[in-house]
Amino acid sequence: MEFKRGRLIDHVHLRTRDLAASKRFYSAVLGVLGITVTDGGGHFFADELWVDSGEQPSRIHLAFQAADRATVDRWYAAGLAAGGIDNGGPGERAYHPGYYAAFLLDPDGNNIEAVHHGPADRSSDAVTITARLSA
Repeated sequence: MEFKRGRLIDHVHLRTRDLAASKRFYSAVLGVLGITVTDGGGHFFADELWVDSGEQPSRIHLAFQAADRATVDRWYAAGLAAGGIDNGGPGERAYHPGYYAAFLLDPDGNNIEAVHHGPADRSSDAVTITARLSA
């Protein structure tokens, strides 16, 4: 059996009240999986996971990859039409050159994003995982 990963989620952003405790936890559980947690000062990250601190923990932030800017625009319009609440219309962001994104709050208040990172070549469309019948 073969399946693909790495095509839907761009990153997950969590906010915590206690950054040190959160970093300890994620370093431990992700370390078991062979994933390194990197300290960024007021935040840490591991692969697609980003964690920073704030007075109050936030709801989850999910960012979905989009093929181009037009897709981000269509995603935003469709989300508004389906009851999403504007949390930042389509446009360039200062995160890095070419970062074009839009943000909506879903019905539960989660911050959902569609992002296109600009013209780029990918080394692969996705990671291919081939399941083994025995360990």
